[in-house]
Amino acid sequence: MKKIDKSAYQARLDRITELFENMATHATEQSSFRCPYKNRFNECTAVFGCRNQRKPKKENGLLLCGGDDKLNYQNAWEEGQKPSYHLGWDQSKQAKNESNTTSTQTMNINQTVFDLADSLAVKIPTSCFRTGICHECIVEINQGMEGLVPRTESESFLEGDYRLACQAQVINPDINITFTPLHRKPKILTLAKEKDIALEPVVERHGDNVLYDGEVIDQYRGNLYGLAIDLGTTTVVINFINLETGQSVHLRSFENPQRFGGSSIMHRISYDGKYEGELRKAIINAINKEIEDWCNQAGIRRQEIYEIVVAGNTTMRELFFRLNVQSIGQKPYKSLIEKEYLSGARQTTSLTIGTRRLGLRANPKARVYGAPIIASHVGGDVASDMVAVELATRPGISMLVDVGTNTEVVVAGNGRIITASCPAGPAFEGGGIKYGMPGYEGAIESIKWQDGSFNYNTIGNTAPVGICGSGLIDLLAELRTHNMMSPKGVFSDRKQYELSIVNHAGISFSRQDASNLAQAKAANYCGQYIVMRAFGVSPSQVDQLFLAGGFANYVDINNAIAIGFLPPVPEERIIKVGNASVQGAREILLSRSQRQSINELVRNIEHIELETTPDFFDIFVEACQFKPMPKVLT
Repeated sequence: MKKIDKSAYQARLDRITELFENMATHATEQSSFRCPYKNRFNECTAVFGCRNQRKPKKENGLLLCGGDDKLNYQNAWEEGQKPSYHLGWDQSKQAKNESNTTSTQTMNINQTVFDLADSLAVKIPTSCFRTGICHECIVEINQGMEGLVPRTESESFLEGDYRLACQAQVINPDINITFTPLHRKPKILTLAKEKDIALEPVVERHGDNVLYDGEVIDQYRGNLYGLAIDLGTTTVVINFINLETGQSVHLRSFENPQRFGGSSIMHRISYDGKYEGELRKAIINAINKEIEDWCNQAGIRRQEIYEIVVAGNTTMRELFFRLNVQSIGQKPYKSLIEKEYLSGARQTTSLTIGTRRLGLRANPKARVYGAPIIASHVGGDVASDMVAVELATRPGISMLVDVGTNTEVVVAGNGRIITASCPAGPAFEGGGIKYGMPGYEGAIESIKWQDGSFNYNTIGNTAPVGICGSGLIDLLAELRTHNMMSPKGVFSDRKQYELSIVNHAGISFSRQDASNLAQAKAANYCGQYIVMRAFGVSPSQVDQLFLAGGFANYVDINNAIAIGFLPPVPEERIIKVGNASVQGAREILLSRSQRQSINELVRNIEHIELETTPDFFDIFVEACQFKPMPKVLT
């Protein structure tokens, strides 16, 4: 019989005793915080009211417990309210869409905006169980801020009308509260036609090995996927790609949730300087949510995603890659990466970094590639546009206009390329326009003056709630065509400040709206005018004008030309290419050659800072008028 080592035996016995002591201590601590009425499914079995109770997942099911097991649960009992199913919520009132959610429910003290969202069946993201830690549940309070408690410490990074839904508790149930989630689904952007390209992705499979640029990073799990992302200031588009076939398998677009930091690039830069990291966290969380949803829907694992290509303007890209963006907001408007490139410290302005470092939920060894920026605010989204439309290799004179919060203009031909960025602002996306809105359900997308009234079409064919960019361009053109407004934005009745557009819906258009649109239009005009003039061409000499971006895809070309939003290029030469940025990102994802060629191409592009043009102010003043651009530029 083997002799027992008494010292070893005693050591094991002591270890077991320690483990049981720790378990007992933990149980004692838990009993002080975990409510005894919470079952293992986090459901409440109590028959009395508690402020931690949440709407049940199933009809007639037990209430969910929103307690985090970190605070004494007895306080919740002392301040408890009636269970949620006794609050008088009208369960039949389901939100028709997530773009315009309005509370008409009865709210009780200590309920949160998240509770209201639950009652309206509106999905608001969260990953911290509504404790205020993850900062994902940001909403815009459109009405009733005075009916909510002041911002908590968890909300200290928010300003203006923005709140965390889980922290915004009701203090006055008589005040009507309306809110808008930040993560909303716009009208799906049209992709450019997918071209057949030779598949040579950086991620490949050799037998059972998955390689990234020749390095083994994983064993084959059944699929190789990649993501092509167009990271816009206002909207984000994600294209999920099968890297082995090159086919798009899923497309998703949503409003950029970073808008709580401002609607323009400069506002976002300023905000990030004050609350560093919050904007990056918002977009990373949103993309992770899309990845999670798609993986669940397709029945795949996130570990099967091996590369992500991001195309965005300079500020959006650098925020995404955890870089300081303050230098982009100050002359000479250069990012840290561009400065390093110009000094010779870098060979390219493109970026590659691991997904784990950015917090993206993909394969642990997957990498993110940021398309190269060109100069100043002209970023990787324009580089991707150029890839998609093959701008540099086309015969004759080609022009690209990517319309957005920042509109980029490129003119190319005969081995020369010139570009500029126009700070147009968000007016044509609804910003600063009383009844303006992005392209969501209920937005008037086209409008015409007929028989003494405005006839219109809305997205989704629903009741009108506002006017999106394409509708605003139509409206301006119709007002000018029918002499209802002068080129300077003055109504025919000079004393009139506001025109009724849809009387029964209360939608109107004011002189202030016209002024804001005039300045946004003028920025677009100046960029196109100055770049064409610097290249030495007039609109009639442009052989092909490519309109990129979701907004440009829905614009009536003749109306846009009539008010000076687009140059008077013959209509048959104007080509709408949809979301060329995400299409270019797809090609960069699938082709090592495309990746190399665009890196080489951006080195030789001439960049113009518009405000340094000697007659910029004169051009801008002229451009503020709603009239066509001259066919011959001087």
